[in-house]
Amino acid sequence: MDLKLKGKVAIITGGSDGIGKAAALSLSREGARVAIAARTEVTLANAVKEIIDETGNEAIGIPTDVTDEAQVEALINEVVSKWGGVDILVNNAGTSSVARLQDLSNEQMMGDIQLKVYGAIYCARHALEHLKRSESAVIINTTTPGGKAPAAGTQPTAMSRAAGISLTKTWSKELAEFNIRVNTICIGLIKSGQHRSKWAVVHENDASYSLDDHWQALAKSVPLGRVGEASEAGDVICFLASPKASYVTGTAINIDGGTSPVV
Repeated sequence: MDLKLKGKVAIITGGSDGIGKAAALSLSREGARVAIAARTEVTLANAVKEIIDETGNEAIGIPTDVTDEAQVEALINEVVSKWGGVDILVNNAGTSSVARLQDLSNEQMMGDIQLKVYGAIYCARHALEHLKRSESAVIINTTTPGGKAPAAGTQPTAMSRAAGISLTKTWSKELAEFNIRVNTICIGLIKSGQHRSKWAVVHENDASYSLDDHWQALAKSVPLGRVGEASEAGDVICFLASPKASYVTGTAINIDGGTSPVV
């Protein structure tokens, strides 16, 4: 299917691994020019090479800490200087940070909000004038089903993800007059570096515990019976960024194998 994304310019934060890289690959396969941003230069360079090698399309990596507004502004300016504008913004930077109330420190809480909420706001703020000129622009925010229905001990992530869902709805109404669509994907269990790191800790103490064992253990809580692939989230992002989803805005789409108790 041709998603009509050839020549579009996309910025993906948290784009060097996992869902961000999967989204960049999916967009690049459809002909978009992708700029991925993350904090680590080595992983960025490796991801850019993988994208270019697989798709043959233009891709760049720009080291960026989205909690620093000046760095975000520089990211947007570099992309616009190179390609002339911005059509797609994917706010994907984030990690899983969880604690119970009695264990939650101010530093953990503020760090999470700075990364996931302020980071998304900084990116949207500095990309906005360029997105307006696109005439068919898209913002996609990565959040979680926990932002809708949090479980015990999932703060501050559930709180910051709820804020991301709220921003999605607010921006969709504010920016509709410029034909800028805004949606969020609510990510459940997806194969990622974070989960692989947790497996590695267990594997160090029990060499018989394989990565497949780890995925199978996690999958017990998923109605579909498996852990999702990053590409499955990346492809949904690509679809939402395309004209095929031109009447979809202000929505929060669960990508969680049916785990969330709410729609």
